[in-house]
Amino acid sequence: MAIITLTTDFGLKDYFVGCLKGSIYRELPDAQIVDISHDISPFNIHECAYILKNSYKNFPEGSIHIVGVDAEPTPENQHIALLIDGHYFITSNNGIIGLITSEKKPQKVVEINIPNPDNGSFPVLDVFIKVACHIARGGTLEVVGKPFNALKELREFTPSVTDDGNKIIGSIIYVDNYGNVVTNIHKNFFEAYRKGRGYELAARSTKISRIHNKYSDIINFDLDRSQRKGAGDLLALFNSANYIELAIYKSDLNTVGGASTLLGLEFRDTVTVSFL
Repeated sequence: MAIITLTTDFGLKDYFVGCLKGSIYRELPDAQIVDISHDISPFNIHECAYILKNSYKNFPEGSIHIVGVDAEPTPENQHIALLIDGHYFITSNNGIIGLITSEKKPQKVVEINIPNPDNGSFPVLDVFIKVACHIARGGTLEVVGKPFNALKELREFTPSVTDDGNKIIGSIIYVDNYGNVVTNIHKNFFEAYRKGRGYELAARSTKISRIHNKYSDIINFDLDRSQRKGAGDLLALFNSANYIELAIYKSDLNTVGGASTLLGLEFRDTVTVSFL
């Protein structure tokens, strides 16, 4: 039985997530369900795209990913099902899938058109679950929809380059549970324009001239503890998804704060890299 994952902005206070799981188990008693996240900020398709792109590849091929963010169908927000990189995605055509399709060409894309859908206020339950269970039973995408070729993109994920290739202008696309802020500047993009040069990263009044590969790289263990940088100090690094991230080492939003609160950085704020 294929794994079915759930990624939503439903939270856990309400009954919505429980309904999704119960509906799946009713149709597929042996189903394997994995929660990726239910704490996506409401209707934040950029946040969802980042989480989905960096999580799906850790599941086996054939997994089915239900994406319940901004899922109400409209003439401009069609329900779609896709096969990409050996994985199935059931979502709305709101751009969420664009971060994956920018790197991986879809093998199949259909606009969902199942018979007698319940056109209510809970389309993830009424439509997406039915499609996921159909696929999990070995069904094909051709049965649940017709070919579709108008996928939306998320342009905010692409940084711009100015000053004859001497400056990258990016933005913050995600704030994690620790208050670390993730930019849309990927390591490959950064290195393509760096060409061995020095650089300065700037976000509001903060300037950084070194990007680390892991959090603890900020510590020089050859120094006495009293002279080292450590908990509470700012650093930049290429995170596990290879995007430039600004972090406070060992931060805690509930006590000392994180990069987002201490630096006053929020979603869509500008981050620049100037090559020297």
